Amino acid sequence: MHRYSNRTSGRNIIDTHQKALEVNLDSRRYGTFAEIGAGQEVVRWFFRVGGGAGTIAKSISAYDMKVSDAIYGRATRYVCRERLQSMLDYEHSLNLDRLCDTRGDTSAFFAFADTVSARNYQGTNECHGWMGIKFQAHPRDADSQIIIHVRMLDVEAALQQEALGIVGVNLVHGAISLNHEPELLVDSLLDGLSTSRIEIDMIEFSGIAFRHVDNRLMSLKLVELGLSGAAMFAANGDVLQPSEFFYRRPILVERGSFRPVCNVNLDMLRSAHDQFSQLPSVAGKDVIQVMEITMRNLKAGGEIDLRDFLARADVMSACGMPVLISDYFEYYRLAAYLSRYTKESIAITMGAGSLQDLFDEKYYSQLEGGVLESFGRLFKNDLKIYCYPLLNQESGELMTCHNLKIAPELEKLFGYLIDRGGINSIENYDESCLKIFSRDVLRKIKDGDSDWENMVPTPVADVIKSKSYFGYQTA
Repeated sequence: MHRYSNRTSGRNIIDTHQKALEVNLDSRRYGTFAEIGAGQEVVRWFFRVGGGAGTIAKSISAYDMKVSDAIYGRATRYVCRERLQSMLDYEHSLNLDRLCDTRGDTSAFFAFADTVSARNYQGTNECHGWMGIKFQAHPRDADSQIIIHVRMLDVEAALQQEALGIVGVNLVHGAISLNHEPELLVDSLLDGLSTSRIEIDMIEFSGIAFRHVDNRLMSLKLVELGLSGAAMFAANGDVLQPSEFFYRRPILVERGSFRPVCNVNLDMLRSAHDQFSQLPSVAGKDVIQVMEITMRNLKAGGEIDLRDFLARADVMSACGMPVLISDYFEYYRLAAYLSRYTKESIAITMGAGSLQDLFDEKYYSQLEGGVLESFGRLFKNDLKIYCYPLLNQESGELMTCHNLKIAPELEKLFGYLIDRGGINSIENYDESCLKIFSRDVLRKIKDGDSDWENMVPTPVADVIKSKSYFGYQTA
């Protein structure tokens, strides 16, 4: 299902031709275009619209691998971030070394680069690419940089190249004209395109022009605008590219609101990991553990509260966890997304209440095959679900896989999934965590009841107190 970006910024959208012309007519801009693979369409726009002599210092297409290595050094892969960065660094430094003395007072130099793998003749490759620009916002300014990763969704190579050319022009124009408004810059990247053609699943801003930019918010913006179905960042806030982060590694995901991360959240991951890592297909391998927040959860109160989002991000980071922001509310869509990046085993840990909701047919009315189709997709690649018990605070009853209340017509399906190992009951849980609920923690924080500190990891408590998150008031 294709997404369409939600363009609500109110800015005037200009076409690709006009964007390229505006860059060419800006007498301060002067730089290099270096393109590997299928990305040669970008510089063509700047030649085609006229006025390129005042903008283009050099255009290079290092198509042959040996030529590319001779210029930029050896790389483990040619379509990767490492190669893109070496291209940007080399070409930008070359411009500064050669031209700074003669025109440095009047020119703001830039280097645009991309390394791309478009559809091959057999149609068997992953169609994606890295694209970036390193630039001076003003003459003699320190460097700034934007890097993006794109996935091409057109089925024909010519259409993929056309789309790449447009994205490249949007990136160059945005860096020059919108560097002071990074959110609008992100919104502009698919001008002239739709998300049925291009997906941008990673963006990173760095350098002096973006010294106040929080890349976690920019990752959120990608998903919010529909430019990508998901985005990721590491515990230290660095942006992650999913295909590189998940590459050939088993994955364990916990979905939640994480307002805040509680001891029970970490126990869910620990206990699920203990069982998941014992599978023959996982034993001895480095399992990637991820905390995931859905856009539906972030928008539960209407518009996204950015401070609330950063509070959640900070408490997850305090636990050393990478964060996945996704627009995949349905678990089968999350499973399909993860399967795109790894052939290793995938597992999801959830509470018994969430597992019960998973069997609610109202969530699958949009599927022709209903709940059966959803479970067929979810468990297609032998995905595992690890169910954490839920304590009923009133009755004291423990809800597990063994006494879960399922609609009678779905009981046989539920039993089948348990028998084949798709759904697994977590047995090695910490009983002291069963009485911890995030809603109680939030209430205690707001009420000034210090008992909440015993219900969350110590690093989480430290972050909440130091930044006054979730309504915490200093004494």
